[in-house]
Amino acid sequence: MRFHTRKWVKPEDLNPNGTLFGGRLLAWIDEEVALYSIIQLENAKIVTKHMSEINFKSSAKPGDIVEIGIDVVKFGKTSLTLTCEVRNIMTRETIISVDTITMVNLSEEGKPLPHGKTQIEYVKDRLEK
Repeated sequence: MRFHTRKWVKPEDLNPNGTLFGGRLLAWIDEEVALYSIIQLENAKIVTKHMSEINFKSSAKPGDIVEIGIDVVKFGKTSLTLTCEVRNIMTRETIISVDTITMVNLSEEGKPLPHGKTQIEYVKDRLEK
């Protein structure tokens, strides 16, 4: 799993229990997988179609640093399916895992658009072309 983004848990990210609010964490995940998909599919028009079961395994407290990891599961004709894990850097525990997140590539009209991609591409490799 490649960990791309780190987030610092601040007071505004907390639930009434004083731990990281799950909704905030899901928003961070959704944003990160959208950015990752936009870069992979080279199209800014990407939407989240589906998230599988979300499994909360531990929590994070104020001041903790969490990191979001993403891997590609498969390339579909118009979609990209990812897996995600968020872990607490301070405790080394997994906070949440999402088995599959499906992102869909869209046309200017908002319809699913074939992207023609079949494997992960890295920006450095695109620059060498």
